[in-house]
Amino acid sequence: MSEPFTIHDSPFTMLHFIAIVAPDNINQQVLQWKHYMRDHFKCKVALKSPAHITLIAPFEMSDHLQAEMQELLLPFAAQQQGFPIHLKNFAAFKPRVIYVDVLPGERLNELRTALETTLLQSNRFPIKKEERPFHPHVTIANRDLRTKDFPLAWQHFQQINYEASFTASAIALLNHNGQVWEIAHSFPLNN
Repeated sequence: MSEPFTIHDSPFTMLHFIAIVAPDNINQQVLQWKHYMRDHFKCKVALKSPAHITLIAPFEMSDHLQAEMQELLLPFAAQQQGFPIHLKNFAAFKPRVIYVDVLPGERLNELRTALETTLLQSNRFPIKKEERPFHPHVTIANRDLRTKDFPLAWQHFQQINYEASFTASAIALLNHNGQVWEIAHSFPLNN
């Protein structure tokens, strides 16, 4: 007779990423643009997450490591000062991604670098050093935007003027539940 299965015995892994999640008023505006992309170009992937700025790209992590990561992220976040983030208009990673542009900011770069360094130095989590330059953005459409649809979609967003600001007051650990990305835990910055 086999042993009963329990979640603690399984090597259960889940996709996670770490981000600054935009406040609800900005999320609602970004959601309208994501709906536009769904309705006009059948783009649905970006609808699976709240409006956010990715700090650490998606990684697979065993379920049992989530508590350890929370123990690391809570004091890390508490040592970081909150700071303003400014969004202005749109940009693209042609020909598949359209996003709200995040204006360059030293504090955001410093937070991302410190977070990556802290996670890598702990040597407990499946985080890889990011080789690409950090380009903060809030995605509206990504990998399911067809190349042939990009010019028309991009033309639409180039005609919109948008500006917003918010204070980065927390970092969030998000996980993928098989359908959508959810905030698993939020870690307040020192505001």
